[in-house]
Amino acid sequence: MIDFPADLLSLLKKTSRAAVLTGAGVSQESGLRTFRDSQPATALRQAQDGNSAQAGLWSQYKPEDLATPEAFARDPKLVWDWYSFRREAVKAVRPNAGHYALAEMEKRIPNFTLITQNVDGLHRMAGSLNVLELHGNITRVRCSKCGMLAEIWGDDLESVPRCEKCNGYLRPDVVWFGESLPPVELQKAVNATRECQVFFSIGTSGVVQPAASLAHAARSNGAVLIEINADPTPLTAHVDFAIQGKSGEILPDLVKAVWE
Repeated sequence: MIDFPADLLSLLKKTSRAAVLTGAGVSQESGLRTFRDSQPATALRQAQDGNSAQAGLWSQYKPEDLATPEAFARDPKLVWDWYSFRREAVKAVRPNAGHYALAEMEKRIPNFTLITQNVDGLHRMAGSLNVLELHGNITRVRCSKCGMLAEIWGDDLESVPRCEKCNGYLRPDVVWFGESLPPVELQKAVNATRECQVFFSIGTSGVVQPAASLAHAARSNGAVLIEINADPTPLTAHVDFAIQGKSGEILPDLVKAVWE
């Protein structure tokens, strides 16, 4: 059991409004690489596919060269296939202890908002309810033309599935480079940040905007900042409590120390 500062435990016991921002480090503990580090060959092993031909194909591309509207317009089938490949990798993993601890924390704090930069849906799978997915969710798809979410779609090997409403190409429901974050989700995140008493930054580098600015906005509105991360970040010098290590180990212990 981690020996947490007594004033941190006392603070959390009386907290009624909390906001949490999670990043790739949380998913990484479930076996998913960070986006820029998620080379397809690794994802393939995670999905237990074993198809070396596919690994060879995707190793030719950089993720940032495929995750753009321009790439999809240029070759929708290539981008669709890559995301289908990535979805299979996500299906092969499960939430870790940190995900479950955050779901438990939500039960204990009356006003709790979980803001995530991750697109894997693991927070919801772990039982978190009030989740704001700033970068979308790779397990969902929507129409590239009318924006309608598609509940079901076929993975035709020859073509990209189309929207039943307008016949536009379906695309992953994620935010690509060059696109804005979903305005409703972002505004809810900003509101939660402004109103919280405690703000957690967990498993995130603290450099990707606009999410990185949320912690500073919380601080300017009087919130106590708590960072849980494997390594120091640009935010570390500005927080009230910095706990270095794996969130999957720290968060379960923190929940036990505060509420059990």
